[in-house]
Amino acid sequence: MEGPVEAAQSRADPLAAVAGRRGWIISDGKAGNDVQTRGVFDALRLAYEVKPVAPTGLWRALSPWGPVSPAERFGAPGSRFSPPWPEFAISIGRLTTPYIRRLKRAAGLATYTIILQDPKVGARAADLFWVPEHDRRRGPNVVTTLTAPHSFTERRLAELRRTMPPDIAALPAPRVAVLLGGPNGDYRYTPAALRRLGSALQSLARLGAGLMITPSRRTPEPIAQFVREATLGAARIVWDGTGDNPYPAFLAHADAFIAPADSVNMTGEPCATGRPVWVFEPEGGSPKFARFHEALRRHGATRPMPERFERLETWRYEPLNSAETIAAEVARRWARRRQMLGAQAPAGGA
Repeated sequence: MEGPVEAAQSRADPLAAVAGRRGWIISDGKAGNDVQTRGVFDALRLAYEVKPVAPTGLWRALSPWGPVSPAERFGAPGSRFSPPWPEFAISIGRLTTPYIRRLKRAAGLATYTIILQDPKVGARAADLFWVPEHDRRRGPNVVTTLTAPHSFTERRLAELRRTMPPDIAALPAPRVAVLLGGPNGDYRYTPAALRRLGSALQSLARLGAGLMITPSRRTPEPIAQFVREATLGAARIVWDGTGDNPYPAFLAHADAFIAPADSVNMTGEPCATGRPVWVFEPEGGSPKFARFHEALRRHGATRPMPERFERLETWRYEPLNSAETIAAEVARRWARRRQMLGAQAPAGGA
């Protein structure tokens, strides 16, 4: 049972009371998903470990509604999922949902469970759900934000800005970070779409902008090759996939961004800077993506990328950092639950 000092701290500053406590990230290994779960737990300043899961066969097919495979020996001594239970656990994606649901049942109130995104399961699968505002899920244990969580907090961006890497410093200003996505179930990178992107980048180069270009794991090599060829002769940095990814430094030092509409993460992360974000739309889209991009435009963070820049406009807006917002809500609800449990404990109870 928490002492009077700890209880007072929980009431005064729930985030301070959470810092340093134990957490589990139940991970399906997808980089984009790990960005979101780590972003929330980093904002909570937890001491966490990652529990990778990769169900196969029937157990994979039954996710997110089915049980955890008996081969996991969930809760048994010596298994990967056994006591002492963490004080917090978080998951994202349908393959991880059976694990966090089982953990909630096994640990009870000892573990505060969080599911990111909507795996289309019942509200009792976790203590708290987060979904982006463009999603439809709502409820008393659902919190929404405009962008997805990530680790680029105001504090981290400030630390990255203390030193500018020499290759970035050598570029002319304004410096524009070009974040490359890739085709998915909703967007297609057709030749016409690539021509629009190439034309925009060439016009930026003619305006004297320095380009900082980085592909993602989803960027097919032909798309990366097209962009390299389209920007030949420009003042640029192009990450070739070797060595440390310059993406964090690009986020910190860019004056503006071109982000792909096909990625919620790569569009949302630059919005943590308060600097202009131009959105490149490949062919296609979906109602969910359309709601997301419309909300960012209403906030003032993004504008559609023109096929040709006549000049590079600048604007400012309130930076968006969902990880810190979600972390504050998790800490607040966790502290409230602890206070309720303390109030229900018998007098003199241990």
